Amino acid sequence: MDDTFGSDFFSGNRERLRQLFTGTAPIVMTAYGAVQKGADEAYPFRQDSSFWYLTGIDEPDVVLVMDKGKEYLIVPARDAVIEKFDGSIDVDELSRRSGIKEVHGQKEGWKQLEQRLKRVQHVATLAANPPYNDYLGVYSNPARRRLIQRIKEANADIELLDLRQHLSRMRMIKQPVELDALQRAIDITIDSLKEIMRPLQLAKYAYEYEVEADLSRGFRRRAAEGHGFAPIVAGGVNACTLHHVRNNSALSSDELMVIDVGASCSHYVADITRTVSLNGKPSRRQQQVHEAVAAAQDYAYSLLKPGILLREYEQQIETFVGEKLRELGLIKSISRDAVREALFPHATSHFLGLDAHDAGDYDEPLKPNTVITVEPGIYIRDEAIGVRIEDDVLITEDGCTVLSARLPRDLA
Repeated sequence: MDDTFGSDFFSGNRERLRQLFTGTAPIVMTAYGAVQKGADEAYPFRQDSSFWYLTGIDEPDVVLVMDKGKEYLIVPARDAVIEKFDGSIDVDELSRRSGIKEVHGQKEGWKQLEQRLKRVQHVATLAANPPYNDYLGVYSNPARRRLIQRIKEANADIELLDLRQHLSRMRMIKQPVELDALQRAIDITIDSLKEIMRPLQLAKYAYEYEVEADLSRGFRRRAAEGHGFAPIVAGGVNACTLHHVRNNSALSSDELMVIDVGASCSHYVADITRTVSLNGKPSRRQQQVHEAVAAAQDYAYSLLKPGILLREYEQQIETFVGEKLRELGLIKSISRDAVREALFPHATSHFLGLDAHDAGDYDEPLKPNTVITVEPGIYIRDEAIGVRIEDDVLITEDGCTVLSARLPRDLA
């Protein structure tokens, strides 16, 4: 087991949450549940990032209770047959990792919790996401909804207090051990990308999936947990589909290829994008678009410092990219619709940490030790040109530092 993060990290996070949440209501949170993949198989388990941040636990369906000065875990019952296939839960290891000494089984733990819930008016937890997210087209993990249902069964009149903003603001500011884990993930990503971006190596690739395979091997060989998110390897017009994750198309030597990947290391995720010329001889037009995106990234760096609001920063970059699009002959006048409709349809920055799109408050000014991405892009579907450059950036006391600067961003 990875011991990069000791129990003092998780205990400290729980104490910080107690200080932010000044109420006296008990705090009750759940791990994610396993999700069916097919027949009797589950998808590889991925923990709720906020639950891991508070406990370090990677088991499904564990419940955390923090009540005044007391804290304990409730461990789910596991069928004996399932234990033979998947192994048993090591209660001592859960306690060691989390720093929580009191661990109860399902029946005993819920009996204790329900007795407490019946006597209080409020309980603090992470609000459940809607069962289905129409915008993303995904179903949410049902664990939080199941927890809330059980809390309501214990006390139908109890009021829920949402801890999401507290956890988002906590996770925005990275501690030294988190920055170390992020830098390792970034360095592994850089070293793996450098291998596949060598001109002689690029010339060997006939399909997008061959690039993905070499990156997967590079990440694992360097002791990463694997990809932190679905890798994007997009040649030619595929790069104009922002989340092209099929990675199954043939590559053409006269195309550009966008590679958007990030290794996961000790649960923390890098997120780096490079656009490369497959034959090392980009056309003048390809070069012009790439230069415009690189200039937008440099402009973004010049803006970043403590106190900046990302929403205002995005508006400034939108105007800058609009000027570049006009220079490229793609638009005649700068407006939000002209810039964003198809040519630059995504934000420049998002928070980075336990998730590639990490928790954070976009209405809160940036503070030192926040990590964000900077990823401008221009996508011209009619010309089969898509260019994105993405780096991982630490906000410092007086500006920013590019954590992934060691990876060249040249087109060829």
